[in-house]
Amino acid sequence: MQNVFLVGLMGAGKTTIGRILARKLGLKFVDSDHEIEARTGASIPWIFEIEGEASFRRREADVIRELTGQSGLVLATGGGAILNPDNRAFLKARGTVIYLRASVNSILQRTAHDKNRPLLQTADPRKKLEELMAVRDPLYMEIADLIIDTGRPNVQSMVQTILTQLDTLACEAAPNCVTHAEPSMNEQSNILLNVELGERSYPISIGPDLLNDGALLTRHVHGGKVAIVSNETVAPLYLERIETGLRNAGKQVTTVILPDGEEHKNWSSLMAIFDQLLETKADRKTTLIALGGGVIGDLTGFAAASYMRGVDFIQVPTTLLSQVDSSVGGKTGINHPLGKNMIGAFYQPRAVIADTATLETLPPRELSAGLAEVIKYGAVIDLPFFEWIEANIEKLMARDKGALAYAIARSCEIKADVVRQDEREGGLRAILNFGHTFGHAIEAGMGYGAWLHGEAVGCGMVMAADLSQRMGLIDAATVARVRQLVAAAGLPVKAPDLGVAKWLEAMEVDKKNEGGAIKFILMNPLGSPKITNAPQELLLATLAACV
Repeated sequence: MQNVFLVGLMGAGKTTIGRILARKLGLKFVDSDHEIEARTGASIPWIFEIEGEASFRRREADVIRELTGQSGLVLATGGGAILNPDNRAFLKARGTVIYLRASVNSILQRTAHDKNRPLLQTADPRKKLEELMAVRDPLYMEIADLIIDTGRPNVQSMVQTILTQLDTLACEAAPNCVTHAEPSMNEQSNILLNVELGERSYPISIGPDLLNDGALLTRHVHGGKVAIVSNETVAPLYLERIETGLRNAGKQVTTVILPDGEEHKNWSSLMAIFDQLLETKADRKTTLIALGGGVIGDLTGFAAASYMRGVDFIQVPTTLLSQVDSSVGGKTGINHPLGKNMIGAFYQPRAVIADTATLETLPPRELSAGLAEVIKYGAVIDLPFFEWIEANIEKLMARDKGALAYAIARSCEIKADVVRQDEREGGLRAILNFGHTFGHAIEAGMGYGAWLHGEAVGCGMVMAADLSQRMGLIDAATVARVRQLVAAAGLPVKAPDLGVAKWLEAMEVDKKNEGGAIKFILMNPLGSPKITNAPQELLLATLAACV
């Protein structure tokens, strides 16, 4: 039968995703809880209160038995429907079961003010959810044909992922089938995401040839003056078309062209930006535009945060690393000889415009550097994404447009969701630094610019994986998977020999550290993070093994 059944805890998004999925598949959508309410004329909380949970479960079983006997449905089931073994049997036998998996934190955020969740009307909803998760997760896993993590903020992207995986299941039996698989970049519409930060929220536009759309950029420029900051490598490629679009819109444009390279992410470059702003009498309505990679983005953002105590800026990232990571989240700053990114500010852009066509001119080494940050997201946040990267690393290295589009969008979704929860790195956001404690030490120890940031992070992830195993958090096979993927991305897996004293000195200058103790982001297990200190003997063993 052509049925799709959605299971998962309350607040996992079954109804929202189910409606869109049904429309895409041309099927009828039914929510089992809504069906029960329609048949009884009473709300779910009322049934729980007056009749009790046992009576509700009997009604639910009747509805599940009847609805699964039909065909052409997308059915969103109640969170506890799988507790009944007959329900599990009907769901498994009569359609494709998709487990929409959500974290306890995500569910709490989505259900905080929802009074229609009778099981959460307790003094400690978190504890209740943890108890429900412990009991139900194994049952969801038992019957699921597909597992989709719903921690991402973009529902359309999740639906596309489901369609792709449904097609994969179908095509295992019918090799010539027509699929809903991820389209190539030239065939798909642009992707629009949003970083939700209240009044500081901003859009992320991802797609090909966005730099040719002058209106897309100018709509975020609210004053009459614009200062474009770029570097000697990127400016000859893209500066003219951006200048032309802005001038055609009546904007007064000035430019700042800086040397290219991490070694120039310093006070001198920052002063060069300020000098140009002051010489051209830039006012508080001036908008700065960062046209380039992560170095330009960080410098321009810090200049915008500081000039006249804050002016608007727009990120126009032109490298894979900046498109998937540094342009999103508002981290700005410069390096100091004693530590990377130690001087800066949290300052959010007005918009991020990621033109994926710029990746066509990206040197292979820069492409690999960007893939390090993509791998990072899968390794400590999204196991299915890590597995997808493993399966598609050859496509990514070959610059397959569809694969790169998905990697960029998913990476931005993950980062946007983490930033939404922890804008100023008070706790959760630190997990995005997986591999960075070792990586920053490599950059500082070798001298900025000797290794690209992504190269240092790639090697740092291998070292973090090694340390994770030594601390008993993952097994040797997982370390091997991380090392193999990092190597397949064209990144170094062997660290430079800085000497123990230099390693420790560099790692002690890290923003995550507290009370002089070095903090590491480790895997616990693959796809999940752990922020922790490490016994020095284990850290020294990792340093000895990885250089």
